[in-house]
Amino acid sequence: MRIETLAVHAGHSVDPATGAVTTPIHLSSTFERDPDGGYCAGHVYSRTSNPNRDALETALASLEGGAAAIAYATGSAATLAVFQSLKPGDHVVAPHDAYYGTLRQLREIFGVWGLETDVVDMTDLDAVERTIRPTTKIVWAETPSNPLVNIVDIARLAELAHSVGARCVVDNTWSTPVLQRPLELGADVVMHSTTKYLGGHSDLLGGALITRVDDEFVERLRLIQKVGGAVPSPFDCWLLMRGIRTLPWRMRAHCANARVVAAFLESHAAIEAVHYPGLASHRSHAIAARQMSDFGGMMSIQVRGGENDALGLTRRLQLFTRATSLGGTESLIEHRASVEGAATLAPPNLLRVSIGLEHPDDLIEDLEQALR
Repeated sequence: MRIETLAVHAGHSVDPATGAVTTPIHLSSTFERDPDGGYCAGHVYSRTSNPNRDALETALASLEGGAAAIAYATGSAATLAVFQSLKPGDHVVAPHDAYYGTLRQLREIFGVWGLETDVVDMTDLDAVERTIRPTTKIVWAETPSNPLVNIVDIARLAELAHSVGARCVVDNTWSTPVLQRPLELGADVVMHSTTKYLGGHSDLLGGALITRVDDEFVERLRLIQKVGGAVPSPFDCWLLMRGIRTLPWRMRAHCANARVVAAFLESHAAIEAVHYPGLASHRSHAIAARQMSDFGGMMSIQVRGGENDALGLTRRLQLFTRATSLGGTESLIEHRASVEGAATLAPPNLLRVSIGLEHPDDLIEDLEQALR
């Protein structure tokens, strides 16, 4: 079944009690026990399970082509669960340009706890191969990366992880299952901040892990979800299911708009560099073209000059909102170095741009008037 059809139907069913076509929101925190002590409907307490979360996990597994999905309250909670599943002395290989919250978890939470981490440039597969060791349990990839928009060869990275018995985990937030299929390329786990493109409307928080097989590792992730309690609310699950229904069509528009805007910016004298995998000038364009069906709605640009020039551009824009996050209908722009602080790899003149669903000509006109 094609992804447009899955997005509309996976996890959805007509409500048997009322015939409602739209799934109801089950806000109850607890569920009635049967006279014999069982729970015939399968739900005990909404931290451990809820009808809306069950439907969401079914949909997410279908979209990514996985065997199982586990939903969390945020993308950070999903990431945390992967590292919580390990034990002190285990080793993680992570990209040096990952989302800064991922690296903060590894350094500030799990480093103290005893997890060992090496951070490398994952575009250099030889460096990855030199870094992995017999105790490596997770090789974490993020492609395209945030905010430098680097591309990692998922298939080759998975091979390297499997050579030492490690799992390859791919943060697929920027690409979504519409544009990139990590499990089909050999990855073991896909992570999403569902807050972003899957929700698509900047009105919910969520995260998810989707796995290639349903095994003891997945059972541990479920344990962390249920006992740890970082679960999405029924309303957030419902909002996310609604957003997913339009995901394939929204992604087409995000990609189409981003291609036009990236080409305009690359040709503008005030822009030093455009980091967008759909441009032939991107250093990993060939890898992106091989493992992605399109190139997404995210890019980073470097403004000629320095930090003040970049910040000045953000102040003059009228359609682009200065805000964190991405993947909504509205276009956003953000100075990443200011957000990430002293440990950032983002150059001081770099702006991260999330291209929304406005008309691309309007976005270009706004950029033209702001690029002085």
